[in-house]
Amino acid sequence: MNLVRARAGAAGVVALALLLTGCSDGSMSSHHGHDGSVSGMMGGGSGFRRSPLTCSAPGTLPGTRVDVTLADMGMSHVMGGDAPMGAGMMRLLVSTTHVRSGLVSLVASNRGWRTHELVVLPLAAGVPAGRRAVGGLGRVSETGSLGEASSSCAAGSGEGIRAGSAGWTTLRLAPGRYELVCNLRNHYADGMWQAIEVS
Repeated sequence: MNLVRARAGAAGVVALALLLTGCSDGSMSSHHGHDGSVSGMMGGGSGFRRSPLTCSAPGTLPGTRVDVTLADMGMSHVMGGDAPMGAGMMRLLVSTTHVRSGLVSLVASNRGWRTHELVVLPLAAGVPAGRRAVGGLGRVSETGSLGEASSSCAAGSGEGIRAGSAGWTTLRLAPGRYELVCNLRNHYADGMWQAIEVS
């Protein structure tokens, strides 16, 4: 009996070590640095799957380009946008958290399995990202929204960016802080937000 427990304990330690070091084939991790930047995005672990892209944004877009990766731990390509609340199973990752004011092109690539979107909201000084109140429909208020990328393989608004697709938008951003969010049902509560600073 003690030998069985010892082997089970050893197997658990190995599984935990593999999870913490990110040893998993075909996965995407979501490690945020202290400044919100992304590292090891295409590494392994954490159960984030990497859907191949079937379309991408045009090679040339106006202004500064910011690449945004939309990721989730979805189990099937047929999943819609709704997700259980509080699972913390989704991420919105950015190529940079600081950009110059003026024209900014945000390119959102949905590498997850669920449908996602990208909405740009103002963020007051001193207010941390990820703290907006989530309403009864599992969404945050979009009051003051500057625009969104929510169309598959196209610019601007639509019905959501399907798995393996990209959407994009070009906005004129004044100096300040902004929060990029996916505002489909429960996605914000599950971790799909990121602050950027424009100067």
